[in-house]
Amino acid sequence: MLNVDIKRSHMTELAAYRKGLHTVPDLRNLFLELTLRCNERCLHCGSNCGDVRSEELTTAQYRRFLDEVKADFGTGHKMLCITGGEPLLRQDFADILGYANAIGFRWGMTSNATLIDMERARMLRDCGMATISVSLDGLPETHDAFRRTPGGWDKAMAGIENLLSVGGFRHVQVTTVVTHRNISELDALFAVFDKMPIDSWRVINIEPMGRAKQYPDLLLTPEDYRTMFEFIRNKRIAGEPVCYGCSHYLGMEYEHEVRDWYFHCTAGTYIASIMANGDITACLDIERRPEFIQGNILHDRFKDVWEQRFQIFRKDLADENAKCSACPEKEFCHGDSYHSWDFDAHKPLLCFRDILF
Repeated sequence: MLNVDIKRSHMTELAAYRKGLHTVPDLRNLFLELTLRCNERCLHCGSNCGDVRSEELTTAQYRRFLDEVKADFGTGHKMLCITGGEPLLRQDFADILGYANAIGFRWGMTSNATLIDMERARMLRDCGMATISVSLDGLPETHDAFRRTPGGWDKAMAGIENLLSVGGFRHVQVTTVVTHRNISELDALFAVFDKMPIDSWRVINIEPMGRAKQYPDLLLTPEDYRTMFEFIRNKRIAGEPVCYGCSHYLGMEYEHEVRDWYFHCTAGTYIASIMANGDITACLDIERRPEFIQGNILHDRFKDVWEQRFQIFRKDLADENAKCSACPEKEFCHGDSYHSWDFDAHKPLLCFRDILF
């Protein structure tokens, strides 16, 4: 565990660096939401994906966009992050990502893995997929109920096994969304994943957003949060590849203890996203409101949007709330994550002050 004074020094430097990114952003991660269609119906989905029909970009439009991004930004130090919905529902998936790979982009994907048979696993390898994070949200019965998908656990596990069998990927990760219903299963889940040659297990909390707002009984209690973070920290102390996600300022006791970095919401400074219909925004987890759509790749050049707009994301949210503004941790929290901010009430939906610190 790092000394608190060292952490504070690191976080102070990070705060100054973050301020600089507000004026000179550095695009590193470009998310492509290939579709809002999904073959699962997860209770926590922030995008309300499922059996929906929405406008989607064509293969040719993605290729033109990727050519444009390469010309304007290059491909070095850039990562395409492929998401949905379930991205593999796109019949032209290999055409889009094979082309991205051919022109030099690195890419990774988030998937429920239920569609990854051996043929698709080989396709992903051949298209150059570097990383994948697969969702497993509890033991079989819990997972299937949470994702409203009978047999979902077995299909996802088979998908992971197919990926591991084919090999050639830089990182295969499992992600678990912790809820009040499944937090008691963390030890049992670790016992399962510990026997698998995956590279890491990412443990994250359910967020009070999207469909999760309809199921308040799924949200974690203060005791649940402390249990989850202690679980992650103890596993990491033991040398296990378990980590928390990028969300939320956790206070000096837990910062740098449950993940390899300090809290830093990079929406709009490192991260931009292209929605399924071509709309340009920051992080796809942020509430979908008209003011956050900065343009559309069908009629705007992405480089111009990135450099000349996005101001709505390049500020400290803490300045919009009197309580946050007066908080002694404001310098490090900045109002916390954009995706968990209530833009009507101008306050965070989730704050760990008085829960963890």
